[in-house]
Amino acid sequence: MKINIAQAILAIKSNAQVSCSGEDINTIEWYDGNPTNITKEQILDKQSELQALEDVYENRRKDYGAIVDQLDEIYHDGIDSWKTRIASIKAKYPK
Repeated sequence: MKINIAQAILAIKSNAQVSCSGEDINTIEWYDGNPTNITKEQILDKQSELQALEDVYENRRKDYGAIVDQLDEIYHDGIDSWKTRIASIKAKYPK
């Protein structure tokens, strides 16, 4: 999932009243006057930070596999085997 500008702004200030046309940071419209003076640089930094974390989660989800397959793995190979595999995935894609 791509983290958009609005998500980044809301991660900085959860009650910001703002809109943005597409992904053009120059089209941000502040309905609350941007009282905390969030800068474009802060927004882009937060967007990059959130995107990096989202990429980690997406990679982990792919490697974990479907929950039904994980449950089958636990049933056949035991929970310890599953935990070992999950730990290796988490090590492969650290936060």
